[in-house]
Amino acid sequence: MRIAVAASDDEKYAEHFGRAQKFLIYDFDEENLEFMEIRESLKVPGEKHQWGKSLDVLKDCDVVICAQIGINAKPGLKKMGKTVVEDEGTVEEVLERFRKHQIFLSKPLKF
Repeated sequence: MRIAVAASDDEKYAEHFGRAQKFLIYDFDEENLEFMEIRESLKVPGEKHQWGKSLDVLKDCDVVICAQIGINAKPGLKKMGKTVVEDEGTVEEVLERFRKHQIFLSKPLKF
């Protein structure tokens, strides 16, 4: 699966989806994460509702992780079949929590 993390300008922290100028793209094989590339989604400072500018750079992504997301952007991404995960922290932290959660979900239940 391909994961996009909305990243701050310094690429250290998860960013609000609509404000993100960069998305860090990772491949996830249900256990390991591999960094692929940085994709830019340039926004105009001060302009509102710019989330649509990011859709083209995320077409091949299955999951979008961001610190926050607006009320229009979230259903827009879901309509495109994307899973949206809101989480705050460094890019490393949000990716590790996502990875651990996916591994937990993939384990069979034992009764």
